[in-house]
Amino acid sequence: MSLAIVLGAASAATVQYNFNITWVTANPDGLHPRPVIGINGQWPPPVLNVTRGDRIIANVYNGLGNQTTSLHWHGIFQNGTTHMDGAPAVTKCGIAPGGSFTYNFTVDQAGTYWYHSHTRGQYPDGMRQALIVTDPLNPYLGQYDEEKVVSLSDWYPDQMPGLLKRFISVTNPTGAEPVPNSALMNDTQNLTVSVYPGKTYLIRLVNVGAFASQRFWIEGHTMQIVEVDGVWTNPLEANMLYISAAQRYSVLVTMKNESTRNYPMMASMDTDLFDNVPTSLNYNVTGWLGYNDDAERAPAASIRTFDTADDMDLFPTDGLSLYPEPNHVITLDLSMDNLGNGANYAFFNKIIYISPKVPSLYTALSSGPAATDPTIYGRSTNAFIIEKGEIVDIVLNNDDTGKHPFHLHGHGFQVITRSADNAGHYNASDKHEFPPFVADNPGIWLFHCHLEWHMASGLAATMIEAPLPLQRSLVIPQNHYQACNEAGTPTGGNAAGNIENIYDLSGANISPTPLPEGFTARGIIAIVFSCLAAILGLVTIVWYGLAPISGQGSGSD
Repeated sequence: MSLAIVLGAASAATVQYNFNITWVTANPDGLHPRPVIGINGQWPPPVLNVTRGDRIIANVYNGLGNQTTSLHWHGIFQNGTTHMDGAPAVTKCGIAPGGSFTYNFTVDQAGTYWYHSHTRGQYPDGMRQALIVTDPLNPYLGQYDEEKVVSLSDWYPDQMPGLLKRFISVTNPTGAEPVPNSALMNDTQNLTVSVYPGKTYLIRLVNVGAFASQRFWIEGHTMQIVEVDGVWTNPLEANMLYISAAQRYSVLVTMKNESTRNYPMMASMDTDLFDNVPTSLNYNVTGWLGYNDDAERAPAASIRTFDTADDMDLFPTDGLSLYPEPNHVITLDLSMDNLGNGANYAFFNKIIYISPKVPSLYTALSSGPAATDPTIYGRSTNAFIIEKGEIVDIVLNNDDTGKHPFHLHGHGFQVITRSADNAGHYNASDKHEFPPFVADNPGIWLFHCHLEWHMASGLAATMIEAPLPLQRSLVIPQNHYQACNEAGTPTGGNAAGNIENIYDLSGANISPTPLPEGFTARGIIAIVFSCLAAILGLVTIVWYGLAPISGQGSGSD
């Protein structure tokens, strides 16, 4: 440990970025040029490379002109700096057009991460990229020659605001998510990663997509998994990986001792997630390990089945033992249903997440002893109070038919087991069927589905961790309050912005009213189509009524 401290202090540096978030035109799949969100006039945004122990200072200016924005440092725990986590309405205010915000935090982890906008539905429009944190004490140093970064993503031809408007709508009562247009690899469909025969590479894989999980494999090569989501693992051999949205892997791959051909790297979107698969959709993307610039880049061979590695077989190199029995169990029942406006939403415990008027962190800091009462954060934030030092178990029961990748801000958790399909709700007589974490990081942390469609439709909960110690230890920088003023967001009081009476939530943001008893998604579809038919009928009648009546025979005036 002493050696680690000495090495960390010797290598630590301050890495400063000046980001102007702007619109750029791009056409990554070669099908449709469209506006995307870039940095300093460039897209894709830059891959960020820092060393464990470095301090990141990112000065962000919103040059979009028509949207607020933000940056979230995905997977970085922000120990002691919850206000730098970057989730609007949770730990900060959004950055208004023409406004600025400074992120300032120390990275005390290592591994493969990414950064992205956490503003509603925004990162699929291009504001996402890998963040790599190297480590002088990497357990695999000396076992590879070079590192490579490969991002995977899905891509939509239309911008997200319009897609979200159509997705959360009475015209889409079943909640069918928009199907992406293409799959991308390093934001292109023509990627070649140059390699040398006989060398071993650490390939860092990041799924920065909005929706689709990706199956990834390299033809003719075997991978050794050595990291998942920032945790070094014992080597596990794999021919194919299943990488959910927001998930990251690092793999060791040794090259062949010849350079007569180039080998396809394949990523294939999991179409089981899609309500329908258009016949025109190519759900695969091919890149190549480039051994020889003069050799052809042949298409990949067809495969019959997907045989992916099981991440439940991974074990961390640090040998961390299973946490003790929990002090606190949080049960979240996941469901999808319609509300009174006819649209389909996502629920935890029959509650959809709706952003409060005051960021939850500012409510915690300004409410005194009432900060330990979940009601002041608003029912629609789905808030849970956690005491410092608790062992917390999250029991997640999926009552939806789809797959959902979940992300917890501020913490890593131990995934103990995963039940079989259709196994039903957790049985309390079974032990450790859920992911525990240690409440060792006071702050406000989201737990949410990382399918952007589901996050936008409410599939999130808020962990209010040790709010009273937080009041004593945390000072918010003045420029954070300035960003709130620029965005017109209050910075004190309860979820409704009420400072005088912390328990008066009048005027708080709330979800749409419930669907009337007896209505179903099928019934809504029938009503919508009946209304459309009626409107079409009226239009037809009016059209015929206004049409000129042609005369009979050859009479004259």
